[in-house]
Amino acid sequence: MSKRIDAVDLNVYYGNFLAVEGVNINIEPRSVTAFIGPSGCGKTTFLRTINRMHEVLPGARAEGRLLLDGENIYDPGVDPVTVRTMVGMVFQRPNPFPTMSIRDNILAGYKLNGTRMSKSTADGIVEKSLRGANLWEEVKDRLDKPGSGLSGGQQQRLCIARSIAVEPDVILMDEPCSALDPISTLAIEDLINELKDNYTVVIVTHNMQQAARVADKTAFFNIAGTGKPGKLIEYDETSVIFNNPSNKQTEDYVSGRFG
Repeated sequence: MSKRIDAVDLNVYYGNFLAVEGVNINIEPRSVTAFIGPSGCGKTTFLRTINRMHEVLPGARAEGRLLLDGENIYDPGVDPVTVRTMVGMVFQRPNPFPTMSIRDNILAGYKLNGTRMSKSTADGIVEKSLRGANLWEEVKDRLDKPGSGLSGGQQQRLCIARSIAVEPDVILMDEPCSALDPISTLAIEDLINELKDNYTVVIVTHNMQQAARVADKTAFFNIAGTGKPGKLIEYDETSVIFNNPSNKQTEDYVSGRFG
């Protein structure tokens, strides 16, 4: 569980358009890393390359290397589906499968892979995953009810439970709290702090205070202008990025002078 992530000279394209250029970054296992920066600077695009989700779009591709514990996930012969079981993704808006029960949402990854298991094994996975997402006590009496009947914050924790059910090494989160109220946001932030005991967590956020609260390290991305590629400008301990950044662009962004 929990893998180190290394991007080496990673360029990300949409067709001929270079969206993110020359990312080099080392993300430690069992840590939380936040990606911050203005809209359109490539944070989410880069995040999606870490589990090869980016390629789902026609004409989208990545060049360079992205290593999970030293293994390049972009090597020929690597199955993107396998990568996505190792690297889970939680999206901006909670997206439980609406017609499925809470229980079936948790087991969806196994069903998609055609995994057969006993009821007791399945029950164990459901409980462990929901406990891992701090949701068990709230839903244990309604596991057969639709996931869509939960509140927004509960739905997002259900999506986190669904992603940890298949025992990934890395969990990616794309602005997981942007659609949530402050109380639900706090619950997700507490959960992120717990998840790093077992997973490598990478989060994209527009909320600076959130990055400061949850991230061990923070990466600041920026863009020189419309039509230009996004670039990783600075990457350091979160306290350094917010209090003593070495780059003027970082300083201007975190102090609110632009963005």
